Amino acid sequence: MLGLGSQVKGHNERRFSVPWSAPAPRMAEYVQAIRAIWNTWATGERLDYDGEHYRFSLMTPNFTPEPLEGPAPPIMIAAVGPAMLRVAGQHCDGVRLHGFCTPDYLREHVIPQLQTGLDRAGRSRSDFWVTGGGFICTGPDDETVDRMVEWVRYRIGFYGSTRAYWPVLEQHDLGELGERLNHLSRNDGWGQMAGCVDDDVVRLFAAVGRHDEIAGAISEHFDGLVDEVNASVAADIAADLPPDVIQDIQAIPSAGQPA
Repeated sequence: MLGLGSQVKGHNERRFSVPWSAPAPRMAEYVQAIRAIWNTWATGERLDYDGEHYRFSLMTPNFTPEPLEGPAPPIMIAAVGPAMLRVAGQHCDGVRLHGFCTPDYLREHVIPQLQTGLDRAGRSRSDFWVTGGGFICTGPDDETVDRMVEWVRYRIGFYGSTRAYWPVLEQHDLGELGERLNHLSRNDGWGQMAGCVDDDVVRLFAAVGRHDEIAGAISEHFDGLVDEVNASVAADIAADLPPDVIQDIQAIPSAGQPA
């Protein structure tokens, strides 16, 4: 599987020192260009991709790998905004959603945009794989679960300070929380962010329960909206999920699983 993501403007310009332009059109072309290159490698056809942002026309035998034994890897992109979600649905095999999501936001904003992209490509939801879209707080006992809740509480505060993620907060009339968190981020208040996020907000973003409860909590929280969840395991707090718990989670039906 090939995973791609654009990051946000501030990180592109100030962390990686690269120019910024509208990311969704570029990502759509990038995925198309990759598929064109893979097709050249597989078939020997002349490479001729000519887009607005990317142009590829040279592929010499010296740089052409041996054909893959199986199909080309599926391509997934990370998507937050509506334009990138539509790109994912139209051009990709799946999408990796941010943990900073709630079920209501998935239902009202994310899935409809993905479906618009799928409709443009003439595909159905069962042809597409949705990963992520929330946090998981679990462990073998209540104490470990509580520690995971605190770990997620800080993550919610950290991400909630970024304006690009505020539509999720606005879905739940939590715009003032975003403003407070953003103010802390601009005044070196990183350690105070978790204190702004109460238990009710944590429960909006996370499925919570011990190992013997978490499959049911995931089923209720995500409600079949996604096909794969991330364990959100902090290595210094909780160990990997036991195999029987993973099997219980894998048995939860979702919209992307064929009947």
